[in-house]
Amino acid sequence: MKRFFKQPGSIITGIVAILAVWIILGRWQAARQAADQSVSPAAVPVEIGTIERGPMELRRIFSGSLAPDAEFVIAPKVSGRLEQIYMDLSDVVEKGQVVAELDNDEFIQAVALAEADLMVAKANQVEARNALEIASRELKRFETLRSRGVASDSQLDAARADQLAKQSALEVARAQLTRAEALLETARIRLGYTRITAAWADEGGSRVVSERFVDVGETVAANAPLLAIVSLDPIKGVIHVTEKDYARLRTGQAAELTTDAFPEVRFNARVDRISPVFGQASRQARVELKTENPEGRLKPGMFIRATIVLDRVAEALIVPEEALTRRDEQTGIFLVDTGGRTVSWHPVAVGLRDNGRVEINDRSLSGQTLPRAVVTLGQQLLSPGAAIIIPDQTGKPGSADRETPQP
Repeated sequence: MKRFFKQPGSIITGIVAILAVWIILGRWQAARQAADQSVSPAAVPVEIGTIERGPMELRRIFSGSLAPDAEFVIAPKVSGRLEQIYMDLSDVVEKGQVVAELDNDEFIQAVALAEADLMVAKANQVEARNALEIASRELKRFETLRSRGVASDSQLDAARADQLAKQSALEVARAQLTRAEALLETARIRLGYTRITAAWADEGGSRVVSERFVDVGETVAANAPLLAIVSLDPIKGVIHVTEKDYARLRTGQAAELTTDAFPEVRFNARVDRISPVFGQASRQARVELKTENPEGRLKPGMFIRATIVLDRVAEALIVPEEALTRRDEQTGIFLVDTGGRTVSWHPVAVGLRDNGRVEINDRSLSGQTLPRAVVTLGQQLLSPGAAIIIPDQTGKPGSADRETPQP
């Protein structure tokens, strides 16, 4: 203690140093508070995005399902017992291939009976022809006798009547022969109907059995379904669109299909048909897409998502959709001015929208160097010419002189 009090100069020096530090810190804090008070009330913290120039596409994804490009049911034209059926589910069928056979015993007998009737008709025709030939000779003989005065007129008339009757009988025999031939052909056709074939209008290509309705031994009626046949290549996608997108669709338009079965594969398709009417209940129109399916991976009934580019702009001004705001019944953006300290208001016309990006039309920006910064959050607190603060990535206020996209 004695030693401490013996050095009063050291104590005074320490007190003076402490007072100096306290004064300096107080002035620095006051200056900092004054600086904060001069900036904070007038500046608005915002988040920014960029205006870019590039291609812009309007894409839409529609949900739908796959359907066969062609589908029909094979049915017999005559009734009978099913004796053989050669096709089953998922079997491949070629055009003209026999797929089933009916019991044909009855039809074979019908052909035999028609053949016998045809033979009778031919014999009747021969008989009628011979009778006509005899009657014709008899008529000539009476004409000669009458010219000599030997035969009377009544005998000549009787010979002429007989000749005409025999001629008519020959015509009847010919008609009966034609009818017998037609009946035989009909019987043969009906016999052919017992061999049931797969036939369709277009040429070439194979199709697939999608459903089987009967088994061997069943008695089936005429036109009763036996098999359902579908065409899988090409295959058809069916979607429904609203009025908003309908006007942008056209036949031949490119599309991409994806399915849950093959999520990594994109199948190229095209718009094939567009319905001219809208459903009364759904207010949507049916649109059919067609895609090649050579490997048969796509199946009818699969759920699909169809992506279609409805419109495309080669060179567009693009901003984030969050940048759009309304002022005085106008749509516009707040553009960050040079230095990143203030903003200016620019009314814009909105074009295509896609995936959070929007096309804008503004002549004042068309000649500027891009990208430029645009406010995407905090616009409700801004007015034209307002000062802003752009926080850094940590969320803390950044310097007004921080690097921002410049014109």
